[in-house]
Amino acid sequence: MNIWIFNHYADSPDRPTTRSYDLGKQLVERGHQVTIFAAGFSHYNFKEQRLKPGEKSREENWNGVRFVWLKTFPYRRNNWRRVLNMLTYGWRAFLTGRAMRQKPDVVIGTSVHPLAAFAACMVARKRRARFFFEVTDLWPETLIEFGMLRRSGLPARCLRALEKFLYHHAEKIIMLLGHTHEYVANMGESPEKIVWIPNGVDLDRYSNLRPYDGKISKQFTIMYLGGIVYSNKIDAVLEAAKILEDQENNSARFVFIGDGTDKARLMQLAKALGLKNTEFRGLVPKTKIAEMMSEADAFIFSLQDLPLYKYGISLNKMCDYLASGRPILFAGESAYNPIRDAGAGICVPPGQPASIAKAVHQLIALTPEQRVQMGRNGLDHLKKHHDMTVLGERLESCLFEGSVASK
Repeated sequence: MNIWIFNHYADSPDRPTTRSYDLGKQLVERGHQVTIFAAGFSHYNFKEQRLKPGEKSREENWNGVRFVWLKTFPYRRNNWRRVLNMLTYGWRAFLTGRAMRQKPDVVIGTSVHPLAAFAACMVARKRRARFFFEVTDLWPETLIEFGMLRRSGLPARCLRALEKFLYHHAEKIIMLLGHTHEYVANMGESPEKIVWIPNGVDLDRYSNLRPYDGKISKQFTIMYLGGIVYSNKIDAVLEAAKILEDQENNSARFVFIGDGTDKARLMQLAKALGLKNTEFRGLVPKTKIAEMMSEADAFIFSLQDLPLYKYGISLNKMCDYLASGRPILFAGESAYNPIRDAGAGICVPPGQPASIAKAVHQLIALTPEQRVQMGRNGLDHLKKHHDMTVLGERLESCLFEGSVASK
């Protein structure tokens, strides 16, 4: 099959967001052709990464996966400029897909924002291809629960109408979240259309990750790796670090690796709290992540306390953490919780710094063998549910199933 994927934020394997590439590579290895339409402007460092001045698009080939990089409007915050960035991607993606000489058999529209998926749907209609809707975030539900949109407001109603349109016209709904059957049913669609394909990893990327023996050298290093944004409630982690410092407990340090719209505020908060046991670092190339992760004794991620997570979570960093073979501290509440289910670490309620600080003490108090076993539990769970080979096979089966049914 000739498969086109429209994902505004897709990245090549040297960058942070590689889901579309990793799945595309799996499909290429199975004999398919894959083209990914993505923005050249980076959502992580707010810079144009791919296009030269004056270029509107550029093609690159990464291990058989073709990327078409598109020019979009620049932005630095979640304001009207980011909306314009989304609009320019959607419009350019549609025009580019409509004009290309090759004809796709399958078009996959990936939503963080639904304008990318809408462009994919229109290209599929224009080119008489099958359309699949991949949902990475529930829009507008996510924006509503984070207080960015009023549920009854016009923007939310328009996005809801677009969401329903995409669900209805998709042959299958590829969900990253594992508990969305009720949500889709409330949109007037059959939950039978859902195929669960969560985030995953290519384990070959971690070949240079230092094996974990559970021993602590000077300090117990707890690492956060991912987007430094409001949805990841890092405030609570910083406040936990403050509790540990006030207890004159110098056995733990926190390292935050990544970038995002909330980084400057959080760095200022760390300064205001007078923290000496925290460190912020910038983005790390995908090829260097395993080397960086080798520093960690444990990993942490923290979420806001929102009803949204009753539908589950599927985070890139969670998969990286599971691949590390190290214990994980999860401060959050979710219907899908591999840390709890696999026994891969310690889980505490969201937004409670004292509980996070207590969990750090618990991890430090474990024997090296107990910490190693937690890491092994997580890695075993990852291989079963989040290995990209398994997910690529599931995606191919989904596409073939529809192909056979349509004949």
